Amino acid sequence: MEHIYQYTWIIPFIPLPVPMLIGVGLLLFPTTTKNLRRIWAFSSIFLLSIVMIFSMKLSIHQINNNSIYQYVWSWTITNDFSLEFGYLIDPLTSIMSMLITTVAILVLIYSDNYMSHDQGYLRFFAYMSFFNTSMLGLVTSSNLIQIYIFWELVGMCSYLLIGFWFTRPIAANACQKAFVTNRVGDFGLLLGILGIYWITGSFEFRDLFEIFNNLIKNNEIHFLFCILCTFLLFAGAVAKSAQFPLHVWLPDAMEGPTPISALIHAATMVAAGIFLVARLLPLFIVIPYIMNGISFIGIITVLLGATLALAQKDIKRSLAYSTMSQLGYMMLALGIGSYQAALFHLITHAYSKALLFLGSGSVIHSMEAIVGYSPDKSQNMVLMGGLTKHVPITKTAFLIGTLSLCGIPPLACFWSKDEILNDSWLYSPIFAIIAYFTAGLTAFYMFRIYLLTFEGHLNIFFKNYSGKKSSSLYSISLWGKEGLKTMNINKNFGLLTLLTMNNKERSSFFSKTKNLYKIKIDGNFKKMIRSFITITDFDNKNISSYPHESDNTMLFPLIVLILFTSFIGFIGIPFNQESLDLNILTQWLTPSINLLHSNAKNSVDWYEFVINATFSVSIAYLGIFIAFFLYKPIYSSLINFNLINSFNKRGSKRILWNKFLNIIYNWSSNRGYIDTFYTTSFIRGIRGLAEVIYFFDRRIIDGIPNGFGVTSFFLGEGIKYIGGGRISAYLFWYLFYVSIFLLIYFLIYYK
Repeated sequence: MEHIYQYTWIIPFIPLPVPMLIGVGLLLFPTTTKNLRRIWAFSSIFLLSIVMIFSMKLSIHQINNNSIYQYVWSWTITNDFSLEFGYLIDPLTSIMSMLITTVAILVLIYSDNYMSHDQGYLRFFAYMSFFNTSMLGLVTSSNLIQIYIFWELVGMCSYLLIGFWFTRPIAANACQKAFVTNRVGDFGLLLGILGIYWITGSFEFRDLFEIFNNLIKNNEIHFLFCILCTFLLFAGAVAKSAQFPLHVWLPDAMEGPTPISALIHAATMVAAGIFLVARLLPLFIVIPYIMNGISFIGIITVLLGATLALAQKDIKRSLAYSTMSQLGYMMLALGIGSYQAALFHLITHAYSKALLFLGSGSVIHSMEAIVGYSPDKSQNMVLMGGLTKHVPITKTAFLIGTLSLCGIPPLACFWSKDEILNDSWLYSPIFAIIAYFTAGLTAFYMFRIYLLTFEGHLNIFFKNYSGKKSSSLYSISLWGKEGLKTMNINKNFGLLTLLTMNNKERSSFFSKTKNLYKIKIDGNFKKMIRSFITITDFDNKNISSYPHESDNTMLFPLIVLILFTSFIGFIGIPFNQESLDLNILTQWLTPSINLLHSNAKNSVDWYEFVINATFSVSIAYLGIFIAFFLYKPIYSSLINFNLINSFNKRGSKRILWNKFLNIIYNWSSNRGYIDTFYTTSFIRGIRGLAEVIYFFDRRIIDGIPNGFGVTSFFLGEGIKYIGGGRISAYLFWYLFYVSIFLLIYFLIYYK
């Protein structure tokens, strides 16, 4: 089996022929290449399948032998500098390569149908194949220089894929935002790499780990400088994995096609930052300040991502903030030294979130059959609802992914998230309380997404079952009556939100509501409910069809991901009945755990495990319960109006409740005001500073020499008219000035 490792270097380059041949084909034979475009999709899937099989064999060999293999060859050697390239195969590499290939294959199969009508079909597969090459090169790299090269290639592919529909200004701005934000982290990563090389004299992981640890142990290097270098290395991971405060690019990155969101922004690219921290953990673990910083950034991201997801209307943006929060869990686990739990959650989250993103893509695909390509409508959950009978397979897949992310047993994310929650309690009760609270928020906003999308009535106008087009907007009222034929009432955050309504419509609406529920409608109540009801008017457009289920090539990846989401968590279940420290994943990670010089996790008996799991699952069910009764159509309106009416009788409590909900809604819908802060402080601030510097440069730096030049010019112009070319005139003026000078001199001297 040892000979397999000798050919591992070819893994990153196996998918590379596809983008190269597509580029050459479009350049030399454009018509033929476009006509045979399905061949390139098949080639991408086939070559990536070879990589997956190769990775599976390596993983099985490592599980059985607990081995690490590294091979390097010299590229540049001088007296003072040596640069080597190679590959490193260890459990971390195996996990990432398996994750990348399995998810990528399913996404490529899905994309064949999803992108079939797009003019950039070939360009899409070329970008995706090159991204897979870059990502595989990143996880197999044996030194920091290689990692940085592939790190930048991954960033470039992300820029191209986010801005795939570059003719749309929103997509163009999104890819630029992602590129600039990641450059901040990448610049820090480059400085950190150079600093670590200055300290250790090596880029190779094994060498620099050993040298760095010995220098720290013997106090032979300045400790503050070590902290600075390791923090700069961590900055690269903060940007790539969308951790606070460099998380702002991830929600806007959803402007790319949905398969890109599933592959790059759920399972692979954003996981690159987690991979980098896991790879460099032997550096970080000897500096407690850095470990504390990693855990602190992680817990902030956990809570921030969950709160920002609460009131989002775009289904993909809601899932993006969920991804941000779950990446925070992984970073928290790494920061507290729970290496196995972090990688376990990386695996389970990748499959669960890929399932959710592809499920959302299936929903968007079906909605576009009604409203056309319009992200503001086809991705807006407020305009969905009642899709269960139209897309049952997609609904089932989305529900399983939702339950998994909520931490409901026995689905995948339950096992990994529960392990992180337990480890965080041992590390810091404050962190644990925040993590448990966020677990409840996760259950709430994930079921909010599910209920708004699939439950209730179809909240967009459509052709009736007889095939006749409706002349006006047809909607079943949220209150259970077909009362408002020209308006579409949709649920939004918390209770409901009023967006647009003229005075006449508002009066009619409140009168119908009053008659329906026999409650008192006064000015205060109108003012309050105005913040909670959404009315959307589509100008009486007609619709051609109902939503429909996606094709089989899109449903097949969903079904496979359902299996992964349902059973992948079992690799973390202990097969030793007496303790919880022996499982397949622990065996797999044993070499890496030993490399970190840390002991395996202490045994936990089954009784303690069940108690902890019961607590975490109870919190998840509480979040689901709240979401169910706020958003389930049968109960939400009655509960909300009874709640509002009861508060209406209590005066000050109603006002406080209204303010509280508005604060939460505004915080979430405005992205925590972080983008506004960056726009004000950095964009406008830097632009204002640039204008001041520009003014100083043009008016002061350039103004002084230009002023001397202009002054000399006017003096010369004035003096040239004084001279007439006659010597007598020159003598006259000479004697005139000499006489004045002598007169002044004598007046001053004899005074």
